[in-house]
Amino acid sequence: MSELVPPAVILDKPQLADNIGAVARVMANFGLTDLRLVSPRDGWPQDRAWATASGADWVLEGVRVFDSVAEAIADLNTVFATTARPRETRQPVRTPREATRVLYDDTASGLKTGLLFGGERAGLETTDIALCAGIVTIPIDPKHHSLNLAQAVAINAYEWRTLILDAPPPRFREGEPPASNALLLGMYEHLEEELENGGFFYPPEKKRSMSQNLRVMLGRAAFTEQEVATMRGAIHALARGRGRVLAKLAAERAAASPSTEPPREER
Repeated sequence: MSELVPPAVILDKPQLADNIGAVARVMANFGLTDLRLVSPRDGWPQDRAWATASGADWVLEGVRVFDSVAEAIADLNTVFATTARPRETRQPVRTPREATRVLYDDTASGLKTGLLFGGERAGLETTDIALCAGIVTIPIDPKHHSLNLAQAVAINAYEWRTLILDAPPPRFREGEPPASNALLLGMYEHLEEELENGGFFYPPEKKRSMSQNLRVMLGRAAFTEQEVATMRGAIHALARGRGRVLAKLAAERAAASPSTEPPREER
């Protein structure tokens, strides 16, 4: 199964160059090569990363840098967020072994996959987790639940490598593949814009959590490209219909209100 493209590894706001280098090292150990950075604190490239990568230069040389998680995962179909806790989202939670099986099957079906990891201190934002297909939690002892970034990547990369070496027959997805994250994000933003216009987000301070819940709910549906197009067509039709209703009401009010023009003098 050497033709399978391994999952991309996305590091959100990594702080230390040493940790980036250590991640590159373990990725190379287990055959992963696609490393993406979202807003690294000290910019990129960083010499210390090469020093700690122990020769895994090809991983670091291929690094791509993005301004947001949404941009970093836009071309991927299946992404799991690796975090120690669900963070207020009702998404499926899997162990690395369970998640790797899903990634393996999706990759064998021709999809692009990835694993998202949070920064060293703050972890992942709930809004970014909501863009993912689910959560991966490493089953460590609760007496000491602290793992560094490279360790977390290594555990997930090891499970991928083990699965590849065992080469089980992939369970191919039936039907159309899920849409890319770029298409899903466009659908989410389209819906949220029209909901904003319709006064749905009230009170305003709850907009963030309401938007997040909508994305999680819709994300669980695993929309195909055609379904995304259908959904956006439905949103457009509803918005256009609301516009027609409002125009009709305005016309009726204008017709019912008395004229404000002064009476004309008769001659």
